[in-house]
Amino acid sequence: MMKLTTAAVAVLLLAAPLTTGAAAPPATPPPAPSSSPIIAPGAAGDEFVVLYAEGVPLANARAAIAAAGGTILTENTDVGVATVVATDGNFESSAATQSAIEGTAKNQVIGDVPENRNARGEAKKLDAVQADARATVQQAQIVATQTPNAEPLASLQWDMKQIGATVDGSYKYDQGKKSVLVGIIDTGIDGTHPDIAPNFDAALSRNFTVDIPYDANGDVIDGPCDAEPDQSCNDPANVDEDGHGTHVASTIGSPINGIGIGGVAPNVTLVNLRAGQDSGYFFLQPSIDALTYAGRNGIDVVNMSYYVDPWLFNCTKNPADSRADQREQRTIITAMQRALNYAHQRGVTLVSAAGNGATDYTKPLVDSSSPDFASVPGEVAYTRDLLDPNACTSMPSEGKGVISVSSTGQSGRKAYYSDYGNGYIDVAAPGGDAYDTPTGDLTTTGQILAAYPESLAIANGEIDANGNPTVPYVVKSCDVSGTICGYYQYLQGTSMASPHAAGVAALIVSHYGVKDKKTGGTTLPASVVEKVLAKTATPTACPTPPAYTYTRRVPQADGSVIVRTSTHVCEGSTNSNGFFGKGVINALRAVGH
Repeated sequence: MMKLTTAAVAVLLLAAPLTTGAAAPPATPPPAPSSSPIIAPGAAGDEFVVLYAEGVPLANARAAIAAAGGTILTENTDVGVATVVATDGNFESSAATQSAIEGTAKNQVIGDVPENRNARGEAKKLDAVQADARATVQQAQIVATQTPNAEPLASLQWDMKQIGATVDGSYKYDQGKKSVLVGIIDTGIDGTHPDIAPNFDAALSRNFTVDIPYDANGDVIDGPCDAEPDQSCNDPANVDEDGHGTHVASTIGSPINGIGIGGVAPNVTLVNLRAGQDSGYFFLQPSIDALTYAGRNGIDVVNMSYYVDPWLFNCTKNPADSRADQREQRTIITAMQRALNYAHQRGVTLVSAAGNGATDYTKPLVDSSSPDFASVPGEVAYTRDLLDPNACTSMPSEGKGVISVSSTGQSGRKAYYSDYGNGYIDVAAPGGDAYDTPTGDLTTTGQILAAYPESLAIANGEIDANGNPTVPYVVKSCDVSGTICGYYQYLQGTSMASPHAAGVAALIVSHYGVKDKKTGGTTLPASVVEKVLAKTATPTACPTPPAYTYTRRVPQADGSVIVRTSTHVCEGSTNSNGFFGKGVINALRAVGH
């Protein structure tokens, strides 16, 4: 499973004057982020996320951190979590003796790594099932046909047709309300993209991360900050230097404006709650901060297409893990669940990608990718075999109150890469499957098309000097005058399925919600949204036979083709099963038609 839960078959993930969004700014400035600096970073040492014991006074927790040899960098008082730096190598064991501290988790090692140091390897994570490079895609560039009263690229949006989000479907009855706020907890949003800007709320958007050029080993993480478009490690909240978050946001809420595509809920407001690094890593503290910010600022729905580093599965008692690693994983589970609860109890509907590991989460698990971030020099991932699914949790997709979304292909089958499991999957949504063809051959258009930052297309050499795409997985679309243009890319993954479900959740809040007396916006209890989303999904039975074999004819750079097969077993009934959960989400039915 990719850190960003995107299986990029045709493209590996790698951010126009500023356009003011149409969403009105809040009447009063939003509260400051709940995680605020107490002591400015400066001293070198190890970083930890520290979880306070439930109900302990803040003064006691702070004193316990100091007694253990730590210095607080930032603190989230909403859920009792702090990021701490410690120069003493015994901090974790010392903290474990403090009754005011429930747990600790390694964050990252602070180190002054010279920018000219040669990195020993790129730290970008690739999908566990990805074996396809850009060079293998040999498909002609698609030319979109105009559908009357639809967006220029609507004919390429098979995903919207699958869920009834079209001009003859849900768009006719409800396109969402500006007062409904959808938070994108991701790598950022390109708020200047012409097919996002009209719905983007710059005032409410926040960036909870700081770019990390290198890790403690000197390996590249996000890369030198002076090489980035903004030449800074502190990116503004309308920037996406990866592209993943922009794609997700576009699927949810690209407006009907005569440029490119339409989103599931084309009139809702999009809020950037950036918690992911440019490289695709998501650390614990930013994830918690984004969730608590959403809870305090009237965000109605959040999309989370990732898992929290460094453990794909956080296990409470796996014997192969050290005691310190077990404590760390327990801390991640507890801290994330506190943040999820905080947001959920304040009306935030939580939607998450199920993952791209092609794994049944209800059966004994194998994790060979964790820990996937080397917070200690020399630390490497190791295989953890036959993990007990009842004692291991992937966050946030398995968190309580979270809607877990599997992925479907163009034919409606579960995508070959999508994780699954009866009792794990809540609903399914289109996420793309490039091999969902009668013969199992690769096709770009079986993936999901959504917005792509122009600056990334330029940096990656995917458009020429005239602004025209040079690769089949990037599409350009302009308004009728030809003066305002946007770029779009094909991606696939449960990362792409989850925002479809989040978009339908936003339509449900728009259609059935009431005025929020606190914020003046629109609100609906998350539990109600969850029920409506499941009830209006299209029940989809397991395949017959339930052991379904996928065939993929994978082209190689030398022109040869490798045939790969895999078999997944679907358990459950038509109304609730491990491939589709309660069914494939349906925008038209969700708004009462």
